[in-house]
Amino acid sequence: MLIPGAHYRLAFTQVILAFAQVFNALTHYQLDYPDLALILALVRGGSLARAAALLKVDVSTVFRAVRRLEAALGQALFEKSRAGYLPTTLARTLAEQAERAEQALEAARIGVEQGGEVISGTVRLTCTDSVLHALLLPALAQFMLAYPALTLELSTSNDFANLSRRDADIALRLTRSPPEHLVGRRLGAVSYRVCASTAYLKSVEPSDLTQLSWIAPDDFLPDHPTVIWRRQQFPGVLPSYRCNSMLSVTELVRAGLGVAALPDFLIDPAQGLRPLSEPLLGYDTSLWLLTRPDCRALRSVVTLFDELSHWVRLPDQERC
Repeated sequence: MLIPGAHYRLAFTQVILAFAQVFNALTHYQLDYPDLALILALVRGGSLARAAALLKVDVSTVFRAVRRLEAALGQALFEKSRAGYLPTTLARTLAEQAERAEQALEAARIGVEQGGEVISGTVRLTCTDSVLHALLLPALAQFMLAYPALTLELSTSNDFANLSRRDADIALRLTRSPPEHLVGRRLGAVSYRVCASTAYLKSVEPSDLTQLSWIAPDDFLPDHPTVIWRRQQFPGVLPSYRCNSMLSVTELVRAGLGVAALPDFLIDPAQGLRPLSEPLLGYDTSLWLLTRPDCRALRSVVTLFDELSHWVRLPDQERC
C-alpha cells in the first residue's frame, strides 16, 4: 500500500528513469538526481559562485562536477562567458525536468506532513495588469497559503490569445462577450467614471471636461469602452497622455497629470482619486473568470478556479 505522497515519489522516479534511459542509450552515462540538481542550480544561479551557494558546497566542487558531467555526456551543458555560465538548449531542458522532480518531492513531503493527498502542479494564469494589482493579488493572499505545493505562473496580457494558444489555463478578463470556445463564470459588472486627483482639481475648473488634460489608453487598446465613450462624447478632445494599460492610466491620474475614465475597482478615494461623473451609461463591462474546457479535468486548475470564484470581489460586492 502506498503511503501518503508515495505516488509523487513514483512520478519523480519515473521522470528520472525516463531521462536516464534516454541518455544511457546515447552516452552510456546514467543521470541521477544530483546531476539534475547541479544543472538546475547553475541555470538558476548563472555563475559558479551562486550555484555553489544554492547547493551549499564550495565553488571548486561545482566546477569539477560540471566538467565531469559534460565529459560523461560527451557534450557541453554551459557556455562560459564574461556574463557567467549560459545554459545550452540541453541544459535548459534538463533544468525544466529537474524543477518538475523538485516539485514532486516537495509535494510528497507536504503530503506526508499533512497525512494525505495535496493539490500540486503548475497553473498558468493570465489577466491585465490592472486586474492583477487591484483584484487578483488581494484574492491570492486569502487562500494560496493553503496550497503550498501549487505553483502559479502569472502573465499580464490584454487579449484572449493566451488561452486560445494554450499558453494559459485560467484568465481573468473584462469583456461583455467572452469567446464561445471558453467556459467560465461572470464575477460581476464593472462601470467607468471620469476621475481626477484632488491635487489636479485644485489647479483647474472641472465643470468643462473638454478643457482638461486627458489621459487615455493608446492604440494598443482601440476598442476599450473608455476610448469609444470619449470619441463619441468629446470628438474634439486629444489626450495629452496615452498609455498601453489602464493601470498606467490610473497612475498618471493619481500623479495629478489630468483626468481619465477609470474602472470603478481602480478608483480609491484613499489614494486621492475623486469621481467627476456618474457611471458612463451604456459603457459598462463584466469581469469573467475563464478557462478551456479541457482544463476542467485538471484538479489543480479546478481548485484554483473555484477559489478565485469565491475570493475575487469587485467593489460593493459581498462574498457569499
